[in-house]
Amino acid sequence: MAFALVVIVVLAITGVWNPFPQIWDWASSGRSLSDPAPAWQEQVGGTPTGVTVAGDTLVVRERTVVEARSLVTGVQLWQRKADWAAVAGDGPDAVVAVGKLLTKGYEVLDPTSGAVRRKDTSAVAVWAYRNALLDARCSTSTDCMLTAWDPRGSTALWSTFVPGVSTGLTADSPKGLNPRSIGARQVDDGAAGPRLMPALLGLPVDGRVVVVDTAVGRVVQNTKPAQDDRIVVVGGRVVRVQARSADGTCYFTVTATDPATGQEVWRRTGLNLRTADGAGCAQRQNPQGGENVLVGVGADGREAVLDAYDGRQLWTGAAGEKLLAVDDRYAVARSADQKSVNSHELADASVRWTRPLNPKGAVGLTPYAVAVIDEDPDRIVALDPRTGRELVNVHSTAKVLAVGPTGIVIGDGRDIGYLPFGTIQGAPGPGDGRPAGSPTGGGVPVPADPTCGGPKNEICPPGSADPAG
Repeated sequence: MAFALVVIVVLAITGVWNPFPQIWDWASSGRSLSDPAPAWQEQVGGTPTGVTVAGDTLVVRERTVVEARSLVTGVQLWQRKADWAAVAGDGPDAVVAVGKLLTKGYEVLDPTSGAVRRKDTSAVAVWAYRNALLDARCSTSTDCMLTAWDPRGSTALWSTFVPGVSTGLTADSPKGLNPRSIGARQVDDGAAGPRLMPALLGLPVDGRVVVVDTAVGRVVQNTKPAQDDRIVVVGGRVVRVQARSADGTCYFTVTATDPATGQEVWRRTGLNLRTADGAGCAQRQNPQGGENVLVGVGADGREAVLDAYDGRQLWTGAAGEKLLAVDDRYAVARSADQKSVNSHELADASVRWTRPLNPKGAVGLTPYAVAVIDEDPDRIVALDPRTGRELVNVHSTAKVLAVGPTGIVIGDGRDIGYLPFGTIQGAPGPGDGRPAGSPTGGGVPVPADPTCGGPKNEICPPGSADPAG
């Protein structure tokens, strides 16, 4: 018996035969992902590498396959081979861009039918956003054309020359000079779906920084920063982080410039954006942040959220408070006593709601809901970002894969399921974290906030709700 087990393990390690995924699927078959159970639960062909809500369709990316399922029923609508896939657009205007490994070009598919809406045969890089799709075609390594498209359109919005792009084995969403998000255990990094195209796109090209104004399609800066500096393009500014080693510590200087004029807009000294680790001060990581904000630590050890556009300090944590998630509108932080989380509105730094949370719990912030992963007992809770109202509350050990305007998608291995807003386990008890007088769920609530119009009143895509309107 022991010999047989050793043989199986050797075969699995060498890739000749691996029965363990099938054994796990057999053991987990018939087991609900949550209590209450999802509206539907299905098993896909492979472990998802990404899941995105695209209108009434759910796009599931696997290692070499992309498939679409009905968000209402979970029924598979179509499937095709693809080494990469990315969703652009939002709601009924969403599309799916797909391509193959080490192959130029891509196809734009209708998420419901899988029909090809547009085909390209020469692009080497593709960026998918909520309000646009960008691609790059290169005749040489230093001669590329960057083009913007309406997600469902067939005519280019603009094109501009750029002196190269950095690409990998696949063409989807090459890394740019943007802040890194604050990750959350058990919440997929892409759960929020595609973000809005930034006003300025920063491209790293052979040690240089190329900045493109995406409103008009024009290169506004092409510069070579100092070797030890860290550069990100965020909030309409080019932010430079300088680190100097002295007295056994790192001294930081952060400056932001207007790329159109080259003029310095704001400067901060002593602000640690967590770009370096150790006394050597080598900056190996981009600053943390989200959309148009940056996250740093002041000289007093307290965390802070800054508006990248004008340098304003939008939020400063209390001593011992730990930031768990942030975007343009909200900062969610764990209290110093590790017993609860507080949601702060960045517009005025006010506390919107407070909720108990296990010290090992985690939080993910999306435009439609705050995903709270609790332990002892294991729960997945989705909250209205503004009010803290419960939209979903279930017992589950699954991972949150995607959050849409009407519900969340959870998964474990090859199993995925959909929890519509209003899926609540039991009646609310005392100390459940809801603001006084808030409703307890039932029905599909309207998201409290639009997906645009943050602290700097960013332009909303056509058809979006504008809070100023």
